[in-house]
Amino acid sequence: MWFYNLLLSFDVKGLLLFVFMFLLIADFYKSRKPANFPPGPKALPFVGNFFSLESKHPHVYFQKLANIYGSVFSFRLGQESIVFLSGYKAVREALVTQAENFVDRPFNAITDRFYTEPSAGLFMGNGEKWKRQRRFALSTLRNFGLGKNSLEQSVCEEIRHLQEEIESEKGKPFSPAGLFNNAVSNIICQLVMGKRYDYTDHRFQTMLRCMSEAVMLEGNVWGQLYLAFPSVMRYMPGPHNTIFSHFTTLEQFISEEVERHKKDLDRDNPRDYIDAFLIEMQNHKDPQLGFTEANLAYCAIDLFLAGTETTATTLLWALVFLVKYPDVQEKIQQEIDRVIGQTRLPSMADRSSMPYTDAVIHEVQRIGNILPLNGMRAAAKDTTLGGYFIPKGTSLMPVLTSVLFDKSEWETPETFNPGHFLDADGKFVKREAFLPFSAGKRACLGESLARMELFLFFVALLQKFTFSVPDGVELSTEGITGTTRVPHPYRVSAQVR
Repeated sequence: MWFYNLLLSFDVKGLLLFVFMFLLIADFYKSRKPANFPPGPKALPFVGNFFSLESKHPHVYFQKLANIYGSVFSFRLGQESIVFLSGYKAVREALVTQAENFVDRPFNAITDRFYTEPSAGLFMGNGEKWKRQRRFALSTLRNFGLGKNSLEQSVCEEIRHLQEEIESEKGKPFSPAGLFNNAVSNIICQLVMGKRYDYTDHRFQTMLRCMSEAVMLEGNVWGQLYLAFPSVMRYMPGPHNTIFSHFTTLEQFISEEVERHKKDLDRDNPRDYIDAFLIEMQNHKDPQLGFTEANLAYCAIDLFLAGTETTATTLLWALVFLVKYPDVQEKIQQEIDRVIGQTRLPSMADRSSMPYTDAVIHEVQRIGNILPLNGMRAAAKDTTLGGYFIPKGTSLMPVLTSVLFDKSEWETPETFNPGHFLDADGKFVKREAFLPFSAGKRACLGESLARMELFLFFVALLQKFTFSVPDGVELSTEGITGTTRVPHPYRVSAQVR
């Protein structure tokens, strides 16, 4: 019996060794790189370079790799080799020059689990379905005020609510994060749902909290773990599961609004994006076009995510730098007093007369580095980038940090310097390497809305208040990195001017 057991144990060990060797060989062949593929760090079997990834600030780690391997390099995450692009020239080559080849998104395990339809939403969709939905969203948002005075008036009305909330603090230190989220998200609410929410509304606050947490988790190490090993992480406990529960909450929130809209829908007088989408659903029954109730929820969520997080976070960074550089804050207020005065709210017509303020807003966006990486792309066909071969289907990550801090494009890339956007005469200057909204066919569809909101909110806040922190308090510029890069929580005082 002992001999039989010994033989059996050898058979089990041999089988396990055979399985391991088989998987090792399979991994080797699967991960083999074609000739002239971009270089990168050596990877471990099965896990790739995952354990060398810096979880706190991945974009900083990728910048270090670019210094070693050049502007086009590869990095293996789990089973997949991703090509990273660093610097303005390499990023522009992919997103603008070869825009058609790099317009699609690769497979994403997180959205694949959440979306019940292929190519759903405005951010992760592909093909004709995505193109049609993007065109529809752009035209619909324009119809309901994007780029028009009517939306500008809505922003100004929201500004009054924001100013009242800040003034109620009576100069005491307060956290601006929640207020900025409330104000910015209400603009999207008016475009998508035709209504604004009171800042104390529980459902509204729940939606905002779920959005912020989901965006942070998706971009941190837990999100990266899920993307690298979805078949394992799907069944593992951990914070990554919160991403999906939050998305479900957001979907329920939108679905309730859709049901409300159905009850009093007027085909001849649509009030907002949801109304317009419901009418298109009646006109286009083919699900391949994307006009389904499920896709309505996904598109609306994408509009909220893109239209709230980035703009509110930019305003948070603006206060950090204005407090850090009070001379800049004072110079902006002098320009506001000279151009607008104290008796009326700002308008977009004022922007051309306020070059210094415009330059500061742009510099906040640049150095704030709100979206440190980017949305991934996939090569539609074999091509070359930076002299390297990129096979069809390769995932590509254009690193926006590398563009906004490119030493060959910016005079003092690591320093807050509004002069980056001013000429010798103090006039505003556009910079080609200013790409916080990405570029090409996947550039942020809400860019014009974001620019309007940033200018109007920023100017109105400094028109009425002077922001400061107590002596000895230093606001951190390090930031917390998820999908977006947000400031560490802070409190400021706002003195009425």
